[in-house]
Formats: sequence, C-alpha cells, structure tokens
Amino acid sequence: MSRFIVWVLDSVGIGEMPDSYLYNDQGSATLQNIATERGGLYLPNLAKLGLGLIEDILGVDKPNDPTAAYGKMAEFSKGKDTTTGHWELAGLHLDKPFPTYPNGFSKEVIAEFEKQAGLKVLGNYPASGTVIIEELGEEHLKTGRPIVYTSADSVFQIAAHVDVIPLQQLYELCEIARSILVGEHGVARVIARPFAGELGSFYRTKDRRDYSLAPVEETVLDKLVEKGIPVIGIGKISDIFAGRGITKSLAAKSNNETISQLLYALDTEKEGLIFANSVDFDMIYGHRNDVEGYANALEATDRYIPDILKRLEHGDILVITADHGCDPTTPSTDHSREYVPLLVYGIEPASLGVRESFADVAKSIADYFRISYPRGNSFIA
Repeated sequence: MSRFIVWVLDSVGIGEMPDSYLYNDQGSATLQNIATERGGLYLPNLAKLGLGLIEDILGVDKPNDPTAAYGKMAEFSKGKDTTTGHWELAGLHLDKPFPTYPNGFSKEVIAEFEKQAGLKVLGNYPASGTVIIEELGEEHLKTGRPIVYTSADSVFQIAAHVDVIPLQQLYELCEIARSILVGEHGVARVIARPFAGELGSFYRTKDRRDYSLAPVEETVLDKLVEKGIPVIGIGKISDIFAGRGITKSLAAKSNNETISQLLYALDTEKEGLIFANSVDFDMIYGHRNDVEGYANALEATDRYIPDILKRLEHGDILVITADHGCDPTTPSTDHSREYVPLLVYGIEPASLGVRESFADVAKSIADYFRISYPRGNSFIA
C-alpha cells in the first residue's frame, strides 16, 4: 500500500459553471481572470503537469508531453462553499445548499445563543471580518460583548479581542453556537475569529478555529479508517469533517505552513491518504479582491512543486485540485460557482475531460486502496 495525496488549493477555480447565473457568478474564472488582469502568471511547474491544457491561462504554457493527467471537475452539489466542496471531494452530494443569512440570524437563534452564553452580542449582520472589527471594535472593547456576523457563505462567525474574551472562552462560545445551529439552522461552519491590536490598528490572529457540521453521510474517509488505512489531514481538513474520518491532523494556518506539513508528511508517512488544504488563496486574497497577492501566492506555491514531486515514491498518486472559486477580479468578495482544475500525477498523462462531480476523487481514492465506495467515477481505473 502506498500513498494517495489530495492537495486542495482553496478557491483556485478555473471558469464559471453553466449554472453560475443562479449564484450571480457569471464571468467568474479565478485563474484565467487573475492571469489576464495581472498580465500573465508564471507557473512553470504546474504548466509541466498540464495546467495550461485545461484552459487558456495567460502566461501558462501548454506542453506537448505533460507529466500528469489533466482535466476539470464540475460541482454536483448545490452550493459553492468550503464544506460543500470538500465533502464532495470525499464523496458526498448535497441536494440543497447550507442555509445563509443575508439579513442576519433570526431573533430566536440570537436569543438562545445569548441565553446560553450569558452575554449580549454586537453586530448580527453580513460583513467582511476585517471591516466589522473596525466598525464595532471600540464598542466591543467597552462592553465585552462578542461580535457576531455572517457572510454570503453559511457561517456563524464570532469575533473577539484576545484581551477582552480569551481564546479558550471564545472557543467555548463557538461550541455553544454549534450546539444551537442544527436542523434548519445547520450552518456549515461556526468560526472563531480572534483579533488583537489597538483601536485603529486591529488585526486578526492566526488562532482561528472552525466548527463544522459532521458529514451527513459516510465519506470515503470514514471507509478508509474502518479498514485501518491512515488518513492524515493537513490544515483545516480535520475541522471541515468535524474530526471524522481523520486519524492524524497536522496544524497549518497558512500556505507556507501547509506546504511544510505536506513535505513533512511525505517524509514520515509511508502509507494512507494525505489530504491537505492551502487556505491563503481564499482567506487572504480571494475574499479581499487582492489580485496581485493571489497571483504572487500562486507563483510561490508553484515553486514548491519540484520539492513535493521528488518526495513521491513509486505507486504514489498526487491530486492537485480546488473546492470552489473566489475570483478576486469581480466586484463580489464571495466564493464563485466554478469548475475546479484536476491534475493527477502518478497515472498515465492524458486528458481526463470534464468530470461530472468532485466525487470522482473519492471514487479514485477508493479504487486505489481497493475498498468499496458508491459515488463518483474513478479516473485511475
């Protein structure tokens, strides 16, 4: 038994899906639009794998002899968020998107949270996380009341200054919210958003913590663990699956930390699934419409590809993909409904076409480890 590696470049979409109009995402194409606005992307190592053969991306070559199989995947589930995308990569299809709250959470939800928390809240409206702490930070410092907010995604976020509400208390508040937000109010994630600094110069710390719903059905990760096959999650993977189907979690709060942990896992783990997420593309650049930052992060990531490939052993398979789009060139700061790239190193280089579901990754994992899983179409069979 060797290793199957899934590396998710969070939000690196590759063009609008046919139903993008239902999400107001017409024209979104994260990779292509960044390259065009930037005047080109220099991604020589991803190009060698075949990235430029999936779609035309300014500056990315189209090799005659790519070293990986290449294609793109459509999202079968309804939605365009992190949880939906990762769950589908692990084999789940969702019939309806997670609930969102464009007008803030209901009075009943907030009242129950305040009752159990023993604190009144500030906010309760959709906002950028960096903006809302500037808007409400002074009142938060004076009153000690946590800042509750949401976004276009299915999230209940709690922001608090670390000197006002210590980290452990903030995490406990998130656990209270998670216990309340089930059923019809079952948001995908409750997120702790600690910040620090002085009035006028607040900054978010790296102690964010996500509290996801547990997957609604059995994923391929659960099947692997049942068979005694190791599943190593890197970055926010364990959070996304509420710890289920994960045998070891390696913390990573940035792209650089994810790559460091991925290299470490490749040096130390001799078998099983390695599932990693590089979060900065989405969290730092996509949601803030930072085209140059996003482009620089892509190019920085590309430079690590040779280090990763040289650590692969005979029989290993590496999948590089994404979970949704987040096009920083559009007016929206939200996720975008896009195809995601699919690069598969370790199988015969060829076009994989347009896959109908991210679950094709789950089915390929199942085939690789010779276990049964019902959804998806394998690209390694």
